[in-house]
Amino acid sequence: MTPQALPTAGARELFGGALAFKRDQLGFLAENVDRHGDLFRFRPLGIPMILANHPDHIQHILVDGEERYDKNATIFKVVRPVLRDGLIAIADKERWSRQRRMMAPHFTPRTVASFVENMTVETVRMVERWEHRPRSAGDLLDVTDEVGQLALRIVNRSLFSADVSRAAQAFERAFGAANDVLGSFFRFPFPPLSWPTPRRRRLRRAIDDMDRFVSGVISERLRGSDAERTGTAQPDLLTLLLNSVDDDGNAMDLEQLHHEVLNLCIGAFETTTNTLSWAFYLLARYPHVEERLHAEVDAVLGGRVPVFEDLPRLRYTRMIIDETLRIYSPAYQTMRHAREEDVIAGYRIPAGSNVLLNSYLLHRHPEFWPDPETFDPDNFTPERVAARPKHAYIPFGSGRRVCIGKHFALTELTLALATVARKHRLVLPEQAPVVRPEPLITLHPRGGVHLRLARR
Repeated sequence: MTPQALPTAGARELFGGALAFKRDQLGFLAENVDRHGDLFRFRPLGIPMILANHPDHIQHILVDGEERYDKNATIFKVVRPVLRDGLIAIADKERWSRQRRMMAPHFTPRTVASFVENMTVETVRMVERWEHRPRSAGDLLDVTDEVGQLALRIVNRSLFSADVSRAAQAFERAFGAANDVLGSFFRFPFPPLSWPTPRRRRLRRAIDDMDRFVSGVISERLRGSDAERTGTAQPDLLTLLLNSVDDDGNAMDLEQLHHEVLNLCIGAFETTTNTLSWAFYLLARYPHVEERLHAEVDAVLGGRVPVFEDLPRLRYTRMIIDETLRIYSPAYQTMRHAREEDVIAGYRIPAGSNVLLNSYLLHRHPEFWPDPETFDPDNFTPERVAARPKHAYIPFGSGRRVCIGKHFALTELTLALATVARKHRLVLPEQAPVVRPEPLITLHPRGGVHLRLARR
């Protein structure tokens, strides 16, 4: 059977469709899924893109036909000035495979277990600061800022065995600026980032600030003692990376090490900050879910700080994290470039196409998620998980290029949530506005999450 041509969104007016995509990216895509189905093409400012929004499509692109697609796609070209040749965005499959093989042994569940104390100690310190901060009438916590600082402290201790909080705050601000610039450029890619506009200068300053932070930490380690470099005590991730070698016995050069450390800082910071922000906001809106969380935490922990061995018994806590990642995945979209012509679900995918995979839409697909806008951790009972296609849920991607930090992130998120929930709640203030998602390169809560701390 001859493949069909894809339906086209916004075909009537080139710039009209581009402006609609710029104003409301998620709304534009959702409207056209309703109108055209799970596979259609669109052209913001003439750049050909295809949205694929079904688990079968994900399986085809990321797993079965993985060799026909690569990351030489528009969204990765946009972020590559920041991420360079780190694992997240590198397009060269051979170089990616080398790096992945070198780094993968340091991100297994067993290795992640050695960083659990970093996660819980820093979360306890955060809550203690909350308890002792000066209070005022109507005082609210900026939860997004607080958990952002927590994420950076955890990644600093795990990567560098160091408290570099002041420098890390500059890193946080720089990444926020870069995310804003690149997110707006992806929605409306004009003028080119190569032009010397204020937007381009702002991005350059942000990149320089992030690079300065990473190079400073690496340089300090390289100037340190042999024990610091080789790790006579419990090694941190930087030590492990410094001592990693490829199949031929070659270590990473300093430039590649810089790129990988930068990618790890960004990935760990973004996942934790946004997921915990959304989790606390959703728990405040759904008190019956919060009650079940408290019951489990009380039964499993009895008031103590969680340890790695508690994770299998914190089942509902993990289901809350999974459901939060369903509704508001920080990495809410990815993209692949079709290296050759392909056929998906009977439709022709031209060579050179940018294929967009948007988990914000996929995780709301009514065929797989009943009442998709409702926060319901029971979506992740073993029975419901078994009844769904595997690729209906992809918060960390899938296939060979699934996020290398998945185990680290899920461990950190589950333990941080349980640690806070032992003794505290975060409560919605009266007449609190609804927090909306802001689709930049990653998905943020627009304006941040602001809640009131309460003792249980």
